[in-house]
Amino acid sequence: MSSISGVSSYGYNSLYGKIASGKSLQSAADGAAELAISEKMNAQVGGLEQGADNVSSGIDAIRIQDSALGDVTDYLQRIRELALAASNTFTISDEDKKIYQQEISQLKEGIEDVSKITSYNEKNLLDGSSKEMEIATDSNASSVSVSGMDSTLKALGIEDFDVTKDFNIEDIDKALDTVSKMRSDAGAKMNSLEHAYNINKTSSYNLTAADSRLEDLDMEKAVSKLDKQRLLDTINVMMQKKKEENEARRAQGLFS
Repeated sequence: MSSISGVSSYGYNSLYGKIASGKSLQSAADGAAELAISEKMNAQVGGLEQGADNVSSGIDAIRIQDSALGDVTDYLQRIRELALAASNTFTISDEDKKIYQQEISQLKEGIEDVSKITSYNEKNLLDGSSKEMEIATDSNASSVSVSGMDSTLKALGIEDFDVTKDFNIEDIDKALDTVSKMRSDAGAKMNSLEHAYNINKTSSYNLTAADSRLEDLDMEKAVSKLDKQRLLDTINVMMQKKKEENEARRAQGLFS
């Protein structure tokens, strides 16, 4: 740890100030080069912490996105079950298909609602309206892009899916594959962002530790220096008082 500078330059006020703050670098006079390095480190730490916050927001957005896509997957799987049942024309009548289609229509509406309302900080994540969103990840303004996705019925190719008409269950399988790929891409992006977050936090910790070694006061040495200065001042006062007493005695001897 850094030691304090000489008391003669600042006196007790500077020394007390350093002890109170725990910092050896309070002005450029305490070490211009060290102070400049410390300020640069502080700026880097601030940038890394802000980058970590930005990345954390991106991770939150992807988690929301993935959770919503999980709901879409559930809807599609239920639609597939109903479509598979409707395919069994040996036992299923046209009236039965209409009943199945009523539930399918509700499920399709659920998919559309999820796609339209899923958002983060007023940015829609699943309706295809948000393209590339840049996230500043560190103090050097490096960035990672997060893409919005499109899980609307039209994008999934099932806008007109109807088991009361001619239909192909493979259309649902393709929609499921599309959503699965979206979730896979989101997972890969989340892993990348979590890696960037961890790098930022580790770098911030190491820089803060380095700055602490440069800037923090060696309290034991500072207190020892203060005690030494007090002792020297006390001795000086006593010597000055003794000198004055001797001079007074000599003066009395001359006039007696």
